[in-house]
This record gives sequence, structure tokens and C-alpha cells, in this order.
Amino acid sequence: MNYDDIINMKHPTSINHPRMSMNNRAAQFAPFAALKTHVDKISEAGRLTTQKRILDEDKRQVLNRVLNNLLINKKEHPFITIDYFLEDEYKEGGSYVTVRGQFKDIDEINKRVILLDKTAILIEDIYHISILKD
Repeated sequence: MNYDDIINMKHPTSINHPRMSMNNRAAQFAPFAALKTHVDKISEAGRLTTQKRILDEDKRQVLNRVLNNLLINKKEHPFITIDYFLEDEYKEGGSYVTVRGQFKDIDEINKRVILLDKTAILIEDIYHISILKD
């Protein structure tokens, strides 16, 4: 087979349809996953969240006493466990998380408990704090 007679010919173009851009041509070969977002939405809807619990006055006083005790003993960096509310990024509500670590200080300006590993937890999100004994 010899292609000498057609090798230098111009590629035929349609009069009715303009040439497709390179981006549009590439899009035709991109993976098609229309159902992926649908599956993501279904799994997201099925994920459970919890509403934030409001502390009553007694629990708030207990929490304040523990925070004051931590401030008094902050040079010793006591080991603590904090249960706090972590707001969900995508849905209303959130979940309760427990973190363990050594107390460093309280950021009174931003109202956060700071741990030695630089974890910062908003005081208003704290549900319970325990000081762990050695």
C-alpha cells in the first residue's frame, strides 16, 4: 500500500460543525463518574451526627473548678482527659471526641485549653475534664 497520493492532503473539515477545541476533545476521554457524587451524598446522609449538649449550672461549676485546679498546677503539666464536642464540617451537629494529653495552659483571650502537644480545645466545647493520677 502506498499513501504518497494522500499524505500531503489537507484533513477534511466540516462546513456545518466547527472544529472541537483540545479541551473539549480531552473531556470526551475523561473518566465518567456521574454516580460517584450520588453515592457520596447517600453515604453522607447516612452518617450520624450528635447535637451539642448544654451543660447545666452544676456541671459548669465542676468544669470551672477543674480548670482552676489545672491553672494552679500547670507547672506540673498534669495528664488530663478531655471529652469535647467537635462540630461536623459538612452537616449540622457533630460528635464527641476524647483526647488525652498533658495540660500546658489556658488561652484566656481565645478561651481555649492548650495541651503540651499544642492541641487547642475551645472551653465552650468541653463536656468533661478528668485529671489523671500518676
